[in-house]
Amino acid sequence: MKANRLAIPDVLLFEPTLFGDERGFFFESFNQRLFEGAIGRSVTFVQDNHSRSAKNVLRGLHYQLKQPQGKLVRIVQGEVFDVAVDIRFGSPTFGQWVGEYLSAENKKQLWVPEGFAHGFVVLSESAEFLYKTTNYYDPDSERSILWSDTELNIKWPASIDPTLSAKDKAASLFKDAEYFPSGFLSDQEGGK
Repeated sequence: MKANRLAIPDVLLFEPTLFGDERGFFFESFNQRLFEGAIGRSVTFVQDNHSRSAKNVLRGLHYQLKQPQGKLVRIVQGEVFDVAVDIRFGSPTFGQWVGEYLSAENKKQLWVPEGFAHGFVVLSESAEFLYKTTNYYDPDSERSILWSDTELNIKWPASIDPTLSAKDKAASLFKDAEYFPSGFLSDQEGGK
């Protein structure tokens, strides 16, 4: 498994080493030792989630303020454009975003650390999305930032006509969102 740092260095793209022949393929989708070596700290995943969404469904930009979740995300069917936005106040990349195409075909995984808002849009007829989280789901702590906020200026694929939930339609603008406090960054680094 190869780890690549993105424009926001705390967000990593993992590419598996694929072994295949006429019978099929094999790859290691997760290795705790390699993963922790790449991100530079210990992580415990407590929950695995699996969702299926139709074409043009856009979910996000979601985060949990009081019980922040780091997410290791991948696609097992279809293709999505996946986005992480740094909302750690005081971070040198605060308010910046990175996006990657994840698909069943490329088998890439994205590590979205705690302190980031996360979202994706489905580009194929449907997509099945798997993700491991470092904290449990807490609906009272969940927040959303509007996917199309002009201050963030996320370059979503031009061909999308997004289907949104009521919650995502009513999401906050970035300037009105609740951010992670400036001490949050050093708290996370202390876990390294």
